[in-house]
Amino acid sequence: MTTYAVTGASGQLGRLIVESLLARGAHAADVVAIARTTAKAEDLAARGVAVRHGDYTDPASLDAALAGVDRLVLVSGSEVGRRAAQHANVIGAAERAGVSRIVYTSLLGADTTSNPLAPEHLATEQALAASPIAATILRNSWYLENYTGQLDTYAQTGTVLGATGGATIAAATRADYAEAAAVALLQDAEGDTYELAGTRFTLADLAEAASTVTGAEITHSDVTVEQLATTFQEVGMDAGAAGFWAAIDGSIAKGELDTDSTALEQLIGRPATLLADAVAAARA
Repeated sequence: MTTYAVTGASGQLGRLIVESLLARGAHAADVVAIARTTAKAEDLAARGVAVRHGDYTDPASLDAALAGVDRLVLVSGSEVGRRAAQHANVIGAAERAGVSRIVYTSLLGADTTSNPLAPEHLATEQALAASPIAATILRNSWYLENYTGQLDTYAQTGTVLGATGGATIAAATRADYAEAAAVALLQDAEGDTYELAGTRFTLADLAEAASTVTGAEITHSDVTVEQLATTFQEVGMDAGAAGFWAAIDGSIAKGELDTDSTALEQLIGRPATLLADAVAAARA
């Protein structure tokens, strides 16, 4: 019997990975959902999943959470600037617990991109490479939800604002990436690195799709990275955060969130979710 665990299981991606494990045939009794706030995973416990407290900043809690676990999905943390140390805590606890394999949710092109989110992911990949635990790296591209979650704003302003220079983005839904993580955990894929991405589109395509589902006239406005950072500051971001998030669009403009890799579809055994379908589902 193999015991599977997922960190961040009360979060959006982690919960979907647990759901995908169950849908792919894992028995609930063999699945451990690790969450900082276990109350948010009570519904999983009601289905027979073992819900355990685990905080990336608390190694003792991670030791307890990983007891008896064979395979682990390490879902990258949400606290930018603290993630490398937090992930190292999980890897250390996994080593002490005797975990045999870790699947990690990294970032597309983590070792080559200028995306400011990449260094912490790359540091985690390097920590996994130095660990005796076999690892599978899932380099996820952008979530479609990063855009579909802003449909109301697009409709209210009539604009999809960005500094991507018309570059193509390859993205997929959280559910797509979650299913890939579940498959990778269930399969024997030690040592593999997957560049994962789905539907390819520009922000102009996004504006057109958003117009279709909302009925509003929405156009794409492309600005410079500096102008985007200024706009972010005008809506309340401090200068550092504004520059950081605007720089992501700068990396997109260089083509760094685009790929023709079909690894995602190969893993999940179906086409990734299309932009139009994701936008329509978000509106519904």
